[in-house]
Amino acid sequence: MHKNWIKAAILAVGLAAVGVATAGAQAKAVKAISQTDVSVSLYGAFSGSTTGDGIAQSPSNSAGGMIGVRHISNPLVGYEGTYSFNRANQVYTPLVCPGTGTLPGCEPPQPVSANAHEITGDWVASLKIANFRPFALAGVGVLFNQPSSGQASTTSSNKGVFVFGVGLDWGLAPHLGLRLQYRGNVYKAPDLSTVYGSSTAFMRTSEPMVGAYLRF
Repeated sequence: MHKNWIKAAILAVGLAAVGVATAGAQAKAVKAISQTDVSVSLYGAFSGSTTGDGIAQSPSNSAGGMIGVRHISNPLVGYEGTYSFNRANQVYTPLVCPGTGTLPGCEPPQPVSANAHEITGDWVASLKIANFRPFALAGVGVLFNQPSSGQASTTSSNKGVFVFGVGLDWGLAPHLGLRLQYRGNVYKAPDLSTVYGSSTAFMRTSEPMVGAYLRF
């Protein structure tokens, strides 16, 4: 009987050791997969022209910057919050009136100088492969378009925005890495002009980005 108790004790200690080792390995695996970071990126904003409601609307291409906070729990569960800023000048041209102001009641194209502020919340799916982490994202947010001061016949315009993208994190050091990504924004054309209104069409802005992230 005494020997049986000794065997049972040894077996229990062995199982406990295996459990601790397994839990430790799982914790290390989760830590290797999970990631929390802050990032700073620079990008180019490229948007195509739209037409609708008798208006042609032509946004200018520009450069911008974005900051973000991201947390990855596992390959399918990750999320981030971002804020970005870029110039968002627009030109509104009437299509129903020929000429450029030479006819009675016909107005010339109206350029509007503006800034765009965007805040989004995104879902992120990723895969850890050595020092690389390819990812895909989708999210929603709000795009705030604000005309520069001192312009007549303009107004601010806030639009909902859908965001999608793909990218790659490249770990250069234990806590520092390079982030390359492409983000696409889909939203209703901003109506900054009180003279013409907007084309009311959907716009898409393409944003290729390069940046760095700091991992905690």
